[in-house]
Amino acid sequence: MKGYLRKDGRKGIRNRVLVAYTVECAHFVASSIADSFSDADVHLVGFGGCAPNEYANLLMERLCTHPNVGAVLLVSLGCENMDGEILRKKAEASGRPAGRVVIQEAGGTRAAVEAGRKWVEGAIATLRQAPVCELSWNELTVGTICGGSDASSGITANPAVGLTFDALVDLGARCIFEEPGELLGCEESLRQRGADPRTGEALAECIRKADRYYKAMGHDSFSEGNATGGLTTIEEKSYGSYAKSGSRTISGLLYPCDIPPAPGLYLMDVVPDGEARWGFPNVSDNAEIIELIATGCQIVLFTTGRGSVVGSAIAPVIKVCGNPLTYAHMEEDMDVNAGAVISEGRSLEEIRDVIMAKISACADGVPSKSEALGHREFALEYKYFNRSEVPGCPLR
Repeated sequence: MKGYLRKDGRKGIRNRVLVAYTVECAHFVASSIADSFSDADVHLVGFGGCAPNEYANLLMERLCTHPNVGAVLLVSLGCENMDGEILRKKAEASGRPAGRVVIQEAGGTRAAVEAGRKWVEGAIATLRQAPVCELSWNELTVGTICGGSDASSGITANPAVGLTFDALVDLGARCIFEEPGELLGCEESLRQRGADPRTGEALAECIRKADRYYKAMGHDSFSEGNATGGLTTIEEKSYGSYAKSGSRTISGLLYPCDIPPAPGLYLMDVVPDGEARWGFPNVSDNAEIIELIATGCQIVLFTTGRGSVVGSAIAPVIKVCGNPLTYAHMEEDMDVNAGAVISEGRSLEEIRDVIMAKISACADGVPSKSEALGHREFALEYKYFNRSEVPGCPLR
């Protein structure tokens, strides 16, 4: 596999230019800049708020220094709370070309867009000269998420990804699963897999916290589409979701933006700490995907039974479809037909091998289905995490 070596020692599988707005007021200008390069590897992300939020600041910093990002242009209005110049300096200190356009200083929309376009043109030319290096399995960080689950997900796609995670961990990779709100009922299973008793208790408490939060919100993560697809309870959905984690020891618990400190398997806690005042823990699948990316994932495995078409900015998304009928109906959007376990009698091990081959090809530059279609979705919320000492978290 091929990669791009960054100053911090991590390797990216893409060499993208990131255009990042630091307040919603700069969204239009930033998107106008990025849209001018629709045929280039230029991706748009940004913060839709203005009020200060530590989680949003750290997430934006992690995206601007992600291994798949080769250069960064910050786009600011000029009076927002998020400090675009600090972000620019951090991106520059990480060894990347980093620029900034301030709309109020540039003279308004047209002038800011023109200045941004010129900067991106120069960055693209610079990145064409970037040296390529060898990439090993133990230099990959891979995340997983499920969306649009049905009764097939827990017996095909999810366990196939679990076997893939086992294989990746055995090869020295870092693997991250999440969705505590879709692991309700799995507390004891997670506790038993913790690397030590303290980690096991932290994993179980993560799920209990999610249960408390969802109850305070008045709903859980069980959707009407899940029921139509044949799932009956949140516990049934949870154990299907749990299958994505495989069977290896869980090394630690992470919050979004915590870079895994060592190879192994990690659970990411995406449910805010404190009172349930931050809304639904993840407003969309893309909010969860971007949290995985901010935690260092170069690739994300997305399992689905009903079908989903989302991709993401920055990191490729590989779709693993659990339902053979869905795969046949939406093949253009699906990378792996895990439903062949049902329709063709394929083994989960065979599907694991297909997924591993897809990861290898994708890391080598072959676009995933969502990449080829041009999907570059992005979502960032307000959240709060009490970053006290928790097993496995390097920032604590």
